[in-house]
Amino acid sequence: MKKELFPGFLIALLLFCSAPLRAHHGNASYDYEATKTVKGTVMEWTWSNPHCLLKLDSKDDQGNVTHWIFETNSPVDMLHAGWTAHQLKPGDEITVDIMPTKDAAPVGRIRRVILADGKVLLAGGRYTL
Repeated sequence: MKKELFPGFLIALLLFCSAPLRAHHGNASYDYEATKTVKGTVMEWTWSNPHCLLKLDSKDDQGNVTHWIFETNSPVDMLHAGWTAHQLKPGDEITVDIMPTKDAAPVGRIRRVILADGKVLLAGGRYTL
């Protein structure tokens, strides 16, 4: 390979290899137009990259428990939206508005959380209400 072509080849190779990194996951499973409200008890709040996760148990009118898992943005984004790592604790009773999945699985993307004292936490970014 000629020396003058080598830098261009390296740049093309780098761009080709980095494209999958930008698309590490998709949001196609979520229904962007819908919002579902879930009330329940915090079981776990995980403050970690690449997404913070909330595990919530919700009871229906018959007392059946559904174990939900919600994701939201990265900790840095959540800090900018006013959240903290210790804001949600196991046992807290909260209301969560989510972007549900299209297949109705007990999974969703957080749009906002309403704490027991009425304080509202928005998830931030383009996924909020």
